[in-house]
Amino acid sequence: MSVQQSSLVHLGVLPRVLAVVYGIGAYLIFLTSFLYSFAFVENFFLPATIDRGQLGPPMQAIGIDLALLSLFAVQHSVMARPSFKRWWTRFIPASIERSTYVLVSSLAMLLIFWHWRPIPNTIWLVANPLAAGAIVAVTWIGWTIALCSTFLTSHLQFFGLSQVFAQFSGQNLPAPFLKATLFYRYVRHPLYLGFLLAFWAAPVMTAGHLLFALAMTGYILVGIQLEERDLIGTFGDDYRRYRRRVAMLIPTLRRNGPARAAAIIHNPALGEPR
Repeated sequence: MSVQQSSLVHLGVLPRVLAVVYGIGAYLIFLTSFLYSFAFVENFFLPATIDRGQLGPPMQAIGIDLALLSLFAVQHSVMARPSFKRWWTRFIPASIERSTYVLVSSLAMLLIFWHWRPIPNTIWLVANPLAAGAIVAVTWIGWTIALCSTFLTSHLQFFGLSQVFAQFSGQNLPAPFLKATLFYRYVRHPLYLGFLLAFWAAPVMTAGHLLFALAMTGYILVGIQLEERDLIGTFGDDYRRYRRRVAMLIPTLRRNGPARAAAIIHNPALGEPR
């Protein structure tokens, strides 16, 4: 191999290696933000959490917190739209588009944790130990459902790793597919359901926590509409039939009974949350 050919090979390999490093780095930052979000919402370990930290006038805190949550919601939704992806991949390689989405979303979430202003006024307090323990158990179930849901489609593709590995090895990703497994047989959006359980199941609910839960619930409900519009655009009648058979967030035996054996496709690249 000539020196010129060797240089061309290295020029071709280096961007693929950098894409893999970038994808892994984005994934590690996501893991950091996910673990931090758990500790933040549940008031574990951290000096600054949803209920602890820098206090200020309530109206100022509401304004800052809503601005942070709005920034996250807009970024999370806009960057997930197919039209934005088509525009965005004119400037960045398609292989790192998902990793970039994961990275920016994780940084937006970390920004919330960094600048969050607690509002400690108590909205409700469950004093009974058994009742409080049951609520905490629901919280843990919610976090577990949210995490497990990412493995029911394609965890690596969901977070952009499959894309950078495929480009590095010169392989093509498999075609999008929908598969109703486990939680997806009962609700169309188990990831969102898990987060809602985690955010709302609190034996002590402060005003700041309530603001966070309300804002994230609103974002999730709007995001579902946008996501399902994209899924219908991708899968057409297949997704429409799935949507008729399976409930959105709250399982209902009447709707789900016949659908539990149905195999439907899911596109990890579209993915949740949205």
